Amino acid sequence: MSKRPIGTTASTGQTCPESGVWKVVGSPSTTAPIAKGNTMPPYGGKAVTWQLISYA
Repeated sequence: MSKRPIGTTASTGQTCPESGVWKVVGSPSTTAPIAKGNTMPPYGGKAVTWQLISYA
């Protein structure tokens, strides 16, 4: 199975497509380790877009 490329994006509520460190696109930003299959979380109480920045 091939990994999703670095830079892949996923939105709050979607299923995480790849385990790794994800960063919120925009400001304010944060990073979080999220495992494949988990639901992408909100940030700051809002739906956000997450971008994969490194593999777990």
